[in-house]
Amino acid sequence: MIKGSIPALVTPFRNGEVDLDTLKKLVDWQIESGSTGLVPVGTTGESPTLSHEEHEAVVEAVVKFAAGRVPVIAGAGSNNTVEGIRLIQHAERVGADAALVVTPYYNKPTQAGLIAHYTALHDCCTLPIVIYNIPGRSVVDMTPETMGKLAQLPRIIGVKDATGKIERVSMQRASCGPDFIQLSGEDATALGFNAHGGVGCISVTANVAPKLCAEFQAATLAGDYRKALEYQDRLMPLHEAIFLEPGLAGAKYGLSLLGRCTEDVRLPLVGLTDATKARIQAAMEHAGIL
Repeated sequence: MIKGSIPALVTPFRNGEVDLDTLKKLVDWQIESGSTGLVPVGTTGESPTLSHEEHEAVVEAVVKFAAGRVPVIAGAGSNNTVEGIRLIQHAERVGADAALVVTPYYNKPTQAGLIAHYTALHDCCTLPIVIYNIPGRSVVDMTPETMGKLAQLPRIIGVKDATGKIERVSMQRASCGPDFIQLSGEDATALGFNAHGGVGCISVTANVAPKLCAEFQAATLAGDYRKALEYQDRLMPLHEAIFLEPGLAGAKYGLSLLGRCTEDVRLPLVGLTDATKARIQAAMEHAGIL
């Protein structure tokens, strides 16, 4: 089962190019630190600015580097259904365990359009699919009712919910059933999300604090919310600081402080301000990882 702390991996760059050697080291470190899955080439992996060839190379590399130790949930989202089919079929060919498919962004499909889009991706391959609902980026919100209809398809297995609405977990349990895998897409509210019935988080902060995020998730899944709250208190300033500016830039800066990758991002994203860097460094010190 897909559950626990699942980092939405950054894509490391060196001299403007994808750095697969560093990516391998990050994958090994994540698994050794207790992460229970990996998501390559989501938004945190800079999917909007990777070429198709780079996107596919990163997915294939993470599958190879993970070597079956944890599930690999390949980012395969697009606002173009044909392009999404290409990405998900490639993920299947190279051995990914599942695909993360974001709601189509910018062109604002109706709920009927969402059903048609996800059905087309479902029918084109045999990979399990995790819906990624993030209306703040895609400007379309998949309703619990629509999700319930999609959950009837045998390989639509779960959701990464980044709505920030804790009540959605209960609503989606009602519409999709209690076995539908619900993963938080928002680090700061992952504690409450799991209390409502979630089983994990596809996390940005876990790039920087994989061991703490894994132990936090393990505590919630064991029902030990007192212990989980202690982890939350350590991690909350880092959750906040990483997202003061685009989260992937914050995650890469945190990793650079740990000596694990460069802080390089691709335009139109730019490096962090000095004030945000100071907040991230202080939050890492508060969490005890720096």
